[in-house]
Amino acid sequence: MSDNMNMADMFGKMMDMQRKMTEAQDALGEKTITSEAGGGMVKVTANGLQRVTSIKIDPDAIDPSDIELLEDLIIAGVNKALGEAANLAKGEMSKAAGSMLPPGFDISQLGL
Repeated sequence: MSDNMNMADMFGKMMDMQRKMTEAQDALGEKTITSEAGGGMVKVTANGLQRVTSIKIDPDAIDPSDIELLEDLIIAGVNKALGEAANLAKGEMSKAAGSMLPPGFDISQLGL
């Protein structure tokens, strides 16, 4: 009988963790980070779901004779913003799952 209680308790904890993970994932859509490239000439905002939500370009960064520089700044800004958004997501999801995972467990092993 105690095995059944342990299984029920474990199932309840798993359901609770799943709920917390879903809530954390939903909340990530509301959290944003903004990264800069080229000393602020390009600013890229991304949300915790790793979606770019905004790109701002300083007019001084637009040089028709050097479009390649602007393209490089945009790529750098997007990559930096997405990297920071991924770190934000990993941290938030780790917090949500923290009580159920063994210490030192990397949540990315769960595909999150």
